[in-house]
Amino acid sequence: MDFFEQIKDFLGSNMIRTKDIHFTFGALIALIAAFIGTTFFLRYLRKFITKKIPQGSKSRFISLFQFLQYLIYILVIFFTLDISGVNIGVFLTASAAIFIGLGFALQQLFQDLIAGVMIIIDQSLSVGDIIEQDGKICRVEEISLRSTKAITKNDRVMIIPNHKFMNDILFNWTQNGSLVRENIDVGVAYGSDTALVKKVLLEAVQTHPKVVKENASVSFTDFAESTLRFSVFFFVTDVFEGQSIKSDLRFVIDDMFRKNNISMAFPQRDIHIIQQ
Repeated sequence: MDFFEQIKDFLGSNMIRTKDIHFTFGALIALIAAFIGTTFFLRYLRKFITKKIPQGSKSRFISLFQFLQYLIYILVIFFTLDISGVNIGVFLTASAAIFIGLGFALQQLFQDLIAGVMIIIDQSLSVGDIIEQDGKICRVEEISLRSTKAITKNDRVMIIPNHKFMNDILFNWTQNGSLVRENIDVGVAYGSDTALVKKVLLEAVQTHPKVVKENASVSFTDFAESTLRFSVFFFVTDVFEGQSIKSDLRFVIDDMFRKNNISMAFPQRDIHIIQQ
């Protein structure tokens, strides 16, 4: 009996004792046990839910779960201290003052966290999406609560703070599907057979293996000063390869124009000399 009394006395003895705070060894042990128990529970919960959700939603769930995990730890700590007899009112008052100060100092960080949660919830952005941000086209590789990691066409890594997606205009090239429309502008000389030009341009884009065969079109865009202007429109499945595909097609168009005796336009000036 004396042994249990000694344990009880030990757990009830104060580690920290002030006018407003009485923190005992028992409260410390309860806090450690609650922290360890919560860690194991959250780890099991994360694995269980991850197995149940689709593969495409896993990265989004993990980012959101990290945010919820922090909130759960905070709630568990305050709840454990409260049932252990610690006056948490003092901590809450101090925490409020600290959070106000941190709110001003870390305003942008909080904006990033809130934006990260909004991105995850409304699914406006997903891993693998092709986006355009600040004039740069890149592929989303990872979405976290604070920032998003993307890879540019030049294989450069961009770390984008999430608040920029909330404050700036974002172009998501793949949210409505993976197809992206590209175009090539061509100028031919006056007197060219316009019907033949259209036919050749359509045949040219069909030759490339990375161009979608359907929905290609040609527009006669303008009677310019020295040229008849055409635009050929086509779809590709990867915007990252758009420039190389367009380069390949320009070689093909040039070759097919030569074979069909279609002349490319160039600036011309007629000079009339008046003799007096």
